[in-house]
Amino acid sequence: MNAFIEELKWRGLFADMMPGTEEQLNKEMTTAYIGFDPTADSLHIGSLIPIKVLAHYQQHGHKPIALVGGATGMIGDPSGKSNERNALDEDTLNHYVACLQKQLSKFLKFDGSEPNSAELVNNYDWMKEISFLDFIRDTGKHITVNYMMAKESVKKRITGEGGAEGMSFTEFSYQLLQGYDYLHLYKEKNMRLQMGGSDQWGNITTGTELIRRKVQGEAFALTMPLITKADGSKFGKSEAGENYWLDAKRTSPYKFYQFWLNATDADAERFIKYYTFLSKEEIETLIEDHKTAPHERKLQKKLAEEVTVWVHNREEFEKAVKASEILFGRSTAEELVSLDEATFLEVFEGVPQKELLKSEVVGSNIIDLISDKSGFLKSKGEAKRELTSNAISINKEKVSETFEIAEKDLIDGKFLLLQKGKKNYFIVKAI
Repeated sequence: MNAFIEELKWRGLFADMMPGTEEQLNKEMTTAYIGFDPTADSLHIGSLIPIKVLAHYQQHGHKPIALVGGATGMIGDPSGKSNERNALDEDTLNHYVACLQKQLSKFLKFDGSEPNSAELVNNYDWMKEISFLDFIRDTGKHITVNYMMAKESVKKRITGEGGAEGMSFTEFSYQLLQGYDYLHLYKEKNMRLQMGGSDQWGNITTGTELIRRKVQGEAFALTMPLITKADGSKFGKSEAGENYWLDAKRTSPYKFYQFWLNATDADAERFIKYYTFLSKEEIETLIEDHKTAPHERKLQKKLAEEVTVWVHNREEFEKAVKASEILFGRSTAEELVSLDEATFLEVFEGVPQKELLKSEVVGSNIIDLISDKSGFLKSKGEAKRELTSNAISINKEKVSETFEIAEKDLIDGKFLLLQKGKKNYFIVKAI
C-alpha cells in the first residue's frame, strides 16, 4: 500500500479514491490540491482535516497546493447546504482571501527550495479573464446536464430533501467551475490529484471527467470522511452554535485549548489520530495509558497540547494551561496577576464587572471595596461577616478585613478578581 494512503487509513482519514490513485502516488511525486472557501476572514477547526491531509501529503514527498476560492467563493458550494449562500462583495472577498492565504502559510512548507514545496493559488486569478460565452462554449459543452443532475448534492437540492429550497443556476454551475479549476491546474501545474471531504466527491469527479473529455488526460480523486462526534452530533461548534476559529482574535487560544480538553474519552481516542502528528506507536501507548487511569485525562491533555501548539504556538498553549489551572484553583495569585487581559476575560467570561477609578481601588479599604464601591456584596455588614468567616478571596487568595489593595494586585494592571466561596465571582476594572 502507498505510505500516504496507509497513513490516512490508520488515522481514520480515508473515505474513498478513484481507481489508479494509489498507482499514481507510487509512480512519482504527484501534485495535489484541496480547495478552501473564503467565507470569513479565518478558517475554523472544520478546516483542520484538509490542512492536515495536505501536511501529511507533503511529509510523504508529494507536492501540496492549497486553493483559495476567490472566484467560486462568490457563488458558494451547494454541497451539504439546504439554502443558497449570500453573495459577498468583491472587497470583502479579497480581504477574506488574503487572510486565508496568510493563515494557510503557517501549516505547510512554502520555502520554495524543495521540489515538493507547497503553493497557494486563487482561482479568481484565472477565472477573471474568462467571459461567460467563452466558458459555456469551451467548457460547458463537455459536461452534460444529465451528468451534473446525477450528483448527490444536486439531487438533494432539486428534490427538496432535508428542507432544501431548490437550486439556482448560479449554484448549479458550481461543480462545473470547480471542475474547470482542476482542468486549469492539470494543464498549468501538472496537477494529477484533487482531495476533499466526502461531500466533495461529485465536484471532484466532475473535474476528472472534464479533464478526460476535453484533453484526454487522466486525473484522480481522494476524499476524507466528514468528522462528527462519537454521538453523531456536529463537530466543531459550541453549544451556542458558534464556530471555533483558527484566528486567535476570533477564538482565544484558551477557549481553543478548552475545546479539545473537554473531548469525551471516545472522541479523544479518535481525535488524537485525526488532529495530531504523533506516530501510531505513541498514540497506541497513550490510549492504553488513558484506559488504566481515565480520570487523569491523559489523552485529552495530550490532544489539547498538540493541536493548540500546532495552530497557535507553545507560548499560547502554556498560557492556556495556566489559565485553566487558575479557573480550577491550582494556581497562585502571582500567576493570576501575570495573565494578559484577553486571557483573563476569556477565563472569567460572563462574570459581572464594575468599573471604578484606579484611585478608588488602589489603597482602598477592603470592606468598602467589596460592598459600597463595587456592589459585589449588599452591605458593609455582610462584607464584615464574610471576611470574618474567611469566605472572601482577592485574586484567588483569602483575605481579612485588614487587607489593602496595592498596585501590584491588579491583573494586567487593571483588574481585581473578587470571590465569595467557591463559585461566586466578581470583577473590578480599574480605569
